[in-house]
Amino acid sequence: MNETTLHRTLTTRLATLFPRSRQKMWDKGESSGHTQHVVDARTDCDQDVVLLRCKSDGPCRHVGYTSCFYRRIEADEALTVIEDKAYDPDAVYKS
Repeated sequence: MNETTLHRTLTTRLATLFPRSRQKMWDKGESSGHTQHVVDARTDCDQDVVLLRCKSDGPCRHVGYTSCFYRRIEADEALTVIEDKAYDPDAVYKS
C-alpha cells in the first residue's frame, strides 16, 4: 500500500492496493467481484506494516484459495499447501 491507497481503504472500508507488478491503484475484487470489506486495520510499532482484517465477498485469491496464506514455510524452507482450493480461478478470472 501507499499513502493514497491506505487513505482510500480507510475511507471506503474496502481494500485498495498498489501492487508493484501492476504499478497502479487497484480495488481488491474489481475483476472477480470478490471485494474485501475492512473490519479492522492495524500497524506495527515501526509503522511500516499495515495489517487488514477483512470480510470477503467470496474467495480472496486469484489462485483459487480462500486465503492469501494457503502455504506454510517448513523448516527446510519448502512450501507446503495447507488448504484445499475453493474455486477454479480460470472460471472466475477471464483474460
